[in-house]
Amino acid sequence: MTKDMTSGSPIKLIIAFSIPILLGNLFQQFYSMVDTAIVGRYIGVEALAAVGSTGSLTFLIVDFALGLTAGFAVPIAQTFGANDHKKMRHYVAMSIYLCIFLTLVLTVLSVWLTRPLLELLNTPADIIDDAYAYLVIIFAGLGATVFYNMIAGILRSIGDSKTPLYFLIVSSIINVVLDLVFILNFNSGVAGAAYATVIAQGISGLLCLWVAARRYKILHLSKEDFKYKTSSILKLVGIGLPMALQYSITAIGCMVLQAAVNSLGSITVAAFTAASKVEQLAMQPFKTLGMTMVTYTGQNLGAGKPDRIKSGVRTGMLICVLCAVISGLGLYFYGGELSGFFISASKESTAVIADAKTYLNTVILYFIPLGAIFVYRNSLQGMGEGLITMLAGIIELLSRTAVALLFTASLGYTAICYASPAAWVSAGVFLVIVYLIKINQMMKATSSQKSISC
Repeated sequence: MTKDMTSGSPIKLIIAFSIPILLGNLFQQFYSMVDTAIVGRYIGVEALAAVGSTGSLTFLIVDFALGLTAGFAVPIAQTFGANDHKKMRHYVAMSIYLCIFLTLVLTVLSVWLTRPLLELLNTPADIIDDAYAYLVIIFAGLGATVFYNMIAGILRSIGDSKTPLYFLIVSSIINVVLDLVFILNFNSGVAGAAYATVIAQGISGLLCLWVAARRYKILHLSKEDFKYKTSSILKLVGIGLPMALQYSITAIGCMVLQAAVNSLGSITVAAFTAASKVEQLAMQPFKTLGMTMVTYTGQNLGAGKPDRIKSGVRTGMLICVLCAVISGLGLYFYGGELSGFFISASKESTAVIADAKTYLNTVILYFIPLGAIFVYRNSLQGMGEGLITMLAGIIELLSRTAVALLFTASLGYTAICYASPAAWVSAGVFLVIVYLIKINQMMKATSSQKSISC
């Protein structure tokens, strides 16, 4: 079930590899939406706002960890593409060391800082206790998230995008069942939704590990693989840390935006929460393309084939434009109905859905630059250009922060709606320009090497 992406039609490879990832992402998003919907419908609008207000903090901590694990997978994909399985296994072993250390440090820091960070974000007094209860459990269970994403990243690096899908489906079903059990039967409130998410993620990780151990002999690690090498650790950190920082820098911009949203009251927070969940669903094709491009470019870089990288990125962008049009039309016609899925009927629900629809009708106009970010940023990540992607994150941060801080007081909710599009356009333009420079340099270098060898 491994997939060599260094030969064959790029469009066929990209689509075949992407479909399982897309289904997995949709299922992952599905159980996130179910969490939110059950909280909003069975506990209330304030509980929905409480869970929603944690989004930027979850993004900050969890996505930092996910950025590291995604970065660790890049050398694994490169060595797999170069057919150097011994070195690949060594990178897997070093990644395990780093993930254990990462989990311990991030868990302690995030749990300790949860309350101060919620206060820093101006979380409304009527929802801060629920927000704290939800976040502490998510952060305490961070090990389950790191564990699953590490195993899934390794499997995708060797071309297996199907196994993570199968067990995400299983964990999605478990998550939904546990949501209903904890919230409806045990009356555990928002904490029940958090417990369900952590438990489901842990089960998914264990199942992926079990399959990887049984199916892939090239991943069977020996004592020699675990021999510590500073150079290998530095390479993994050198790729993983910029990717993690890029995610966290983007998250800081989202935290500033969340603080601006929080200042507008619980109804606006609930509307932004519902709209963001719908937006995240529509973004899954772009995220899928991004995850595919990391593996595709990583393997082809290892194989020394920049021409295939260039054609693959062009193909990914064409798919991205098609997805942007389809997703945009879907949200334009059905965004309000999808937002209403998270809210029980009440006197506030009409205002919440109207505000959510306003947000969605704004952001869909900028889905093409959003898709470009995922295609070009992740392609550059696969090419080992972690610092470039971190710079793109800084551009996103500055753009989103500028709109949120400078215009919310005068424009109110309108500024909230345009903050993310401003970030997408500015970062997208930067990434396209840098990618074109880098790929042309690689093509010239390869051409020169061929001339010398001849």
